[in-house]
Amino acid sequence: MPITIPDQLPARHTLEAEGVMVMGEADAVRQDIRPLRIGLLNLMPNKIDTETQLARLLGANPLQIELTLVRITDHVSRNTPADHMAAFYRPWSDVSAERFDGFIITGAPVERLPYEDVRYWPELRSILDWTQTHVHRCFTICWAAQAALFHFHGVPKRNLSRKAFGVFRHQNLAPTSPYLRGFSDTFDVPVSRWTEVCPSALAGAKELHVLAGSDEVGAGFVDDRVNGMLHMFNHLEYDTGTLASEYHRDGPGQLPKSYFPADDPARPPENRWRGHAHLLFANWVNEIYQTTPFDFTGSANAERPKPKAPLLRSQAGRAISSDGRNSSFWG
Repeated sequence: MPITIPDQLPARHTLEAEGVMVMGEADAVRQDIRPLRIGLLNLMPNKIDTETQLARLLGANPLQIELTLVRITDHVSRNTPADHMAAFYRPWSDVSAERFDGFIITGAPVERLPYEDVRYWPELRSILDWTQTHVHRCFTICWAAQAALFHFHGVPKRNLSRKAFGVFRHQNLAPTSPYLRGFSDTFDVPVSRWTEVCPSALAGAKELHVLAGSDEVGAGFVDDRVNGMLHMFNHLEYDTGTLASEYHRDGPGQLPKSYFPADDPARPPENRWRGHAHLLFANWVNEIYQTTPFDFTGSANAERPKPKAPLLRSQAGRAISSDGRNSSFWG
């Protein structure tokens, strides 16, 4: 099934050229199913690239998805045209009364600032709290993952002496997790950040479960079962050339590790993570689909269902099971 995005969104033409099925808004409303509602709070500077990357991964699964692009209410993007933001993004204040099956919060280029010095930190904290009552499953990326762990669990971040930059081999620590279903024992992940969550504080938070990590760059994925959140500190969603663009943008300096063939920036990089990126997002969407309520409007669904009591529904609304989790992982 296709992903439903605005007809004039630039990502639409890119995805159609790649063979991703994209459905027009008018066609979507004629289908007698309820699509999964996914919101994307896009905090990245180049919003068009990021929305295309994530729409590509969401649109590759067999379920119909309605993607809503969201922005911080009063924040003005300096790197994305104002007409694009006005045409395709809704301020969070306008969607805060709505409910979503899934919600994605991206990273932002503010990671070396203290959280309290980020201008939109108060609103982001409100959004994180809102996900607990209006969102069934949340997926945070890079700085947003660090911010969510700090907000909910008090896990601090710390500056790195050198940027974690390149493609790093990660170890699958939880092969029975529904999010890592089908993952290899080891897999490559693009990384680009100046900070990390403090390892000792993360290890001390018993309600958090590290799903994958790297000896060189630390935790990669963390499952917060209590809050229904999957945290990814790195960037499986990146395109093949994203790290190259960052390298050339910043000028001669730190070469991304294990990225350019023979460490030669004149040679085009090869994508070694695309398959696992698709797998991760397909697993996340499947976990939403297997457990989300069909009807979000009733009073019984005022709060996000807890993991202990999943309710499986087909997209036609028919209950199909009562328990979709791997018992050895979920306990």
